[in-house]
Amino acid sequence: MSRYDARGLTDLTPPWKRQSPVPELPAERDLVVEEASTGFCGAVVRCEKTAEGFTVTLEDRHGKLRVFPLAPRGFLVDGEPVTLVRPQPGGARPVSPTRTASGSVAVVGAKARVALPSRIYVEGRHDAELVERVWGDDLRIEGVVVEYLEGIDDLPAIVTEFGPEPGRRLGVLVDHLVPGSKESRIAAQVTGAHVLVVGHPFIDIWAAVKPAAVGVTAWPDVPRGEDWKTGVCARLGWPLDTPAAWRRIRGSVHSYKDLDPALLGRVEELIDFVTAP
Repeated sequence: MSRYDARGLTDLTPPWKRQSPVPELPAERDLVVEEASTGFCGAVVRCEKTAEGFTVTLEDRHGKLRVFPLAPRGFLVDGEPVTLVRPQPGGARPVSPTRTASGSVAVVGAKARVALPSRIYVEGRHDAELVERVWGDDLRIEGVVVEYLEGIDDLPAIVTEFGPEPGRRLGVLVDHLVPGSKESRIAAQVTGAHVLVVGHPFIDIWAAVKPAAVGVTAWPDVPRGEDWKTGVCARLGWPLDTPAAWRRIRGSVHSYKDLDPALLGRVEELIDFVTAP
């Protein structure tokens, strides 16, 4: 059957070649989209008029910004093409899709997957709590369980008992991994094709939180030999109550943007490792 365009002319395009209509979506701030031609994925930070027309600026999870024109069918949301349009002034912001704390696209209504055989171990209770706070939603979607590692001395026994093999990988995040240390020798001992051990560069996981997120200008210097957490509390004028201080710091972390990139890279490296086909 023929179709007619606005002028009453017959559209002779075969039905299988006709493009189906694509929904229009306002380019509201924090909407996460993928630019179709480049694959760049990020959240909308601004939509503005330029000499060439309207553009949208996207920011990825690493803070990189890119500007794209509002081209028809130029973007994807959840893998489906959309046409971004200029948002109406004062219009309501979309409820979904939104981002998880790690910057990933939140899957609305998704249930946690059955746990994979692979695991991630995190040394330090505060470290594990911080990983859960920022990456917890992503890990549940992927089916990755995070275990608490009390100390790296226990790691060789854990690896032996775990029995890593293809499809059953083990990723480990340890504190302040320094070349030539006992910790680095243990890490080298257990690292293999199915075991990856990485360390963050911070003397304590508190320091992986950006000072600005906590409301201070910088983490204070604490002399060697003095308990770092206690020294931080004393120099910042906080009560000498490290559990309370940690609750304050942890509560200041709302997304990956509140963490130092050096920690982000290590955690995402582990997630990639244990979820690889």
